[in-house]
Amino acid sequence: MNIVFREVDPFNCWIWIKFSEMPTEAEKKYLDQLFDSWYTIGTLGGFNSENLQTHEEGSDLSWMSYDNNQKDSASPALMHNVGEMEYQNIWGRFWVDFGGSDSISIDILINSLNEISNKYVEIEELIIGGENNNWAIKEHEDLVFKD
Repeated sequence: MNIVFREVDPFNCWIWIKFSEMPTEAEKKYLDQLFDSWYTIGTLGGFNSENLQTHEEGSDLSWMSYDNNQKDSASPALMHNVGEMEYQNIWGRFWVDFGGSDSISIDILINSLNEISNKYVEIEELIIGGENNNWAIKEHEDLVFKD
C-alpha cells in the first residue's frame, strides 16, 4: 500500500483509498467497521499525544509509575466528525474533521488499513488530503470552518 500526503486541512480533509479491484459488500462492511471504531476512539479523545505514558515507558510496563496528574492535565484532543465512506469503482473516500485530535490518529489509521490490505482487501494507494481528479469533492455538509 502506497501512502501519499497532499494538502491536509485538519478541519476539512478528504481521505482517498484506491483498491486493486472493486471491494465486495463484505469487504466494505469490514472497512466501515474500522472507520466507525477509529472515529469513536477519536471522539473520546483517544488520539491525544500529550498522554502517551505507556508508549514512552518502553517495553517493560511492570510496576510502571503512572502519572495520573499528567493524564488529568492533558488538553482534550477530540475528533469532531467523519462522513460516511463512499465508493466509486475502485476508489473509496471519506471526509473527516480531525478537530483537536493529534496526528497519531493518522498513523493508527494507516497501520490499520495496512493490515486490512495485507489480509482482506488489497489497497493500492492511500491518499491523505487534497483532491482526486477523477472524483470531484463537494463541500461537506458537516463542515464547520469554511474559507
